[in-house]
Amino acid sequence: MTPLSHRALRALERFNAAHPWDHNAHFHRWILRRLPRRCAAALDVGSGSGDLARLLATRADAVHGVDADPTITARARELTPPGAPVTFATEDALTGLPDRTYDVVTCVAVVHHLPFGEALTVFRRHLAPDGTLVLVGLCRPTTPVDHLLAAASSPLNAAIGWLKNGGRTAPAPVSMTARTRPAEMSFPDVVRAARAVLPGVRLRRRLFWRYTLVWRNA
Repeated sequence: MTPLSHRALRALERFNAAHPWDHNAHFHRWILRRLPRRCAAALDVGSGSGDLARLLATRADAVHGVDADPTITARARELTPPGAPVTFATEDALTGLPDRTYDVVTCVAVVHHLPFGEALTVFRRHLAPDGTLVLVGLCRPTTPVDHLLAAASSPLNAAIGWLKNGGRTAPAPVSMTARTRPAEMSFPDVVRAARAVLPGVRLRRRLFWRYTLVWRNA
């Protein structure tokens, strides 16, 4: 990388930091479009501040969100209107899920923190017959397609951040304040591991450094 391109990258990073927006929330409406219009119960793994769990309540009679961080779980409860059919618990995503099944299981930008194959096995075990699993994940860019999508995402990320914040600087949303770490698996690794656990699973690379996974327990 040349000094000029390095300076440009640093300037872009500073701009993005001053105009943040929630990449995960960008996929929430997309997730809803993959789900049945009504269902009895939904589980959101890694629920964070509860934005997706509250949105799932427009489709499900009851929604349960779990997150390993007690502080963000408490914040999710504070942000949830009284009487909403949504509960939150501080639990481990692999060992602390309730002993029951759900019509919908969602997981956004969390599974790269977990043993991938084991996490998918747990999610499958908690999915009711005909239930739907929808996952938005992060992977390590390794292929030309990955790098092309990353290159396209960078200017779009800056433009959307500027538009969403009305051209003004802003603090990061609550949902973006949780600690995270880089993804280690490549997309081809994700595909191979997912197909081993979820026959017929559909995966696709996305903009904004994400991929999506959809599987129906048919």
